[in-house]
Amino acid sequence: MLKNPIASLPRSVTRALPQALVLAALCACASLASAQTAPSRIGFVTTERLMTESKMAKAADAKIQAEFSKRQKTNEEMVAKFKQMSEKFDNDAPRLTDIERTRRARELFDMEKDVQRMNREFTEDLMQRKSEERAAIATKAYKLIEQIAEQEKLDAVLQEAAWSSPRIDITDRILKLLDK
Repeated sequence: MLKNPIASLPRSVTRALPQALVLAALCACASLASAQTAPSRIGFVTTERLMTESKMAKAADAKIQAEFSKRQKTNEEMVAKFKQMSEKFDNDAPRLTDIERTRRARELFDMEKDVQRMNREFTEDLMQRKSEERAAIATKAYKLIEQIAEQEKLDAVLQEAAWSSPRIDITDRILKLLDK
């Protein structure tokens, strides 16, 4: 094998080799420069603000509050009644017969299960409704984000970041459009 592959090349090729390398490097730089003619542009949106500060979100919260207030009051009354009966049972227990104590304990146990079930169902239904309303807001906001991204020729719109410059934050613009 040859120890120096360049030495085995004809003299005309070895003289042109440095020039060819420089020319290849210049072509590579030129192609990179043309590929990156414009810097990338990004935007940033704080989605939590959209879900709490927009008129749409506030209207949804009021609607949900009105829808669930009666059920919440019923649950609170049921919890208060259970606590009252439980305290009465604790006070009366020493004077009750074994049969009466067992019957009332069973009633309290059944009532406690009912209260827990009602509270669990209430919480699940409330979370479901909130999710539905947030999904509607998110859908509309997503369309508006796409619209602004196209108008401003943004390459990316981020929604979570450890830090972002206020100059790339488009949250206020989205809020204004959501509130129309």
